[in-house]
Amino acid sequence: MPALDRQDDVFVLDLGDGENRFHPDWLTAVSAALDEVEKAEGPRALVTAATGKFWSNGLDLDWLFAHADQHRDYVVSVHELLARMLSLPVITVAALQGHTFAAGAMFSLAHDFRVMRADRGYWCLPEADINIPFTPGMAALIQSRLAPQTAHEAMLTARRYGGADAAAFGIVDQAVSEDAVRSTAIGIAQAQVTRAGDTLGTIKARMYAPVLATLRDTADPLG
Repeated sequence: MPALDRQDDVFVLDLGDGENRFHPDWLTAVSAALDEVEKAEGPRALVTAATGKFWSNGLDLDWLFAHADQHRDYVVSVHELLARMLSLPVITVAALQGHTFAAGAMFSLAHDFRVMRADRGYWCLPEADINIPFTPGMAALIQSRLAPQTAHEAMLTARRYGGADAAAFGIVDQAVSEDAVRSTAIGIAQAQVTRAGDTLGTIKARMYAPVLATLRDTADPLG
């Protein structure tokens, strides 16, 4: 399960050492960690990392298929996680040490910055291959965080981007060696800790107002 630690002014949220899929209990644990980061005072930033083969493999499809009657509520909770990270009033950095797929890739895009392992691991939006259309909120998030041609290719072709390609296409900010992923992310976060607070939160909320409104539309989250 996710665990929150702190290194000086940088909170480090470790998502886990498995596939880190969005099981409801996992979502609850991440939300509680974000509560702690948001309620803290003074300079601070957040790095979201993981310790296994995956950073996150996205939706927990096994749970979802077993609880089809909760599909709508589940999507609402996932949308809220994406919206919350996108608007969190601290600088956020995703340290992508492993595979980052589907809703996990979207979750990475909700961070302000991304650092990815250069030599192994893929960033991918496989929805076109697995026949699951993007919700309006998910599409809005992706298109707000990627260049139009990159979003077009990533969403329509399910291309798997390695670290170097992800950096070249602006999906991530840096591609580094495996042992430097987390430390590089922490360095980026540490340089921005003084910007935490209401002003940063307001800037994010206004910058991404249409995306946030779409993600938080509980009347028709599936489109």
